[in-house]
Amino acid sequence: MAATTIHASAIVDAGAVLGEGCRVWHFVHICAKARIGRGCSFGQNVFVGNDVLIGDNVKVQNNVSIYDAVTLEDDVFCGPSMVFTNVYNPRSAVTRKDEYRRTLVKRGATLGANSTIVCGITVGEYAFVGAGAVVNRDVPAFALMLGVPARQAGWMSRHGERLPLPLHSDQVLEARCPHTTDRYRLSGNRLELVAG
Repeated sequence: MAATTIHASAIVDAGAVLGEGCRVWHFVHICAKARIGRGCSFGQNVFVGNDVLIGDNVKVQNNVSIYDAVTLEDDVFCGPSMVFTNVYNPRSAVTRKDEYRRTLVKRGATLGANSTIVCGITVGEYAFVGAGAVVNRDVPAFALMLGVPARQAGWMSRHGERLPLPLHSDQVLEARCPHTTDRYRLSGNRLELVAG
């Protein structure tokens, strides 16, 4: 893997851990206690807090702030100007640094441009949050979430293709990703990858 590259305008505080092959672009600030895996990309004007854990191959587009108490697993995509929070009920005059709510974004999830992830939730594996959506509750694996507040609108494959399945089924239903032909099985309101 290639060496990590850090633009001259970026600030990576002493103590921050970045895996090999990362790309840190213009005006990025990565705080001292951040832990970042291999092959990650941080676009212009990204901020990464101290209490942040980021896995391998995470792509963070321009103008994203990843605040304390956020964990991003491998292969997460953060679209341009999407937002994380870490305090549920902020007030300027009230200090709540001991009340941060943890947010977990699981492997392969996509957080679309200008989406907002309200703190204290888990976004499931390979979930897909559409542009501009506001997510304020846990998101199932493979779920497509749209709107304000976000509601589930369908299911997505690992490849990011919409699957022709209902949101819920009392029967076991199957569908294949139109791009990869991976097979998925829906039972109740839970989707799982059967074979890849």
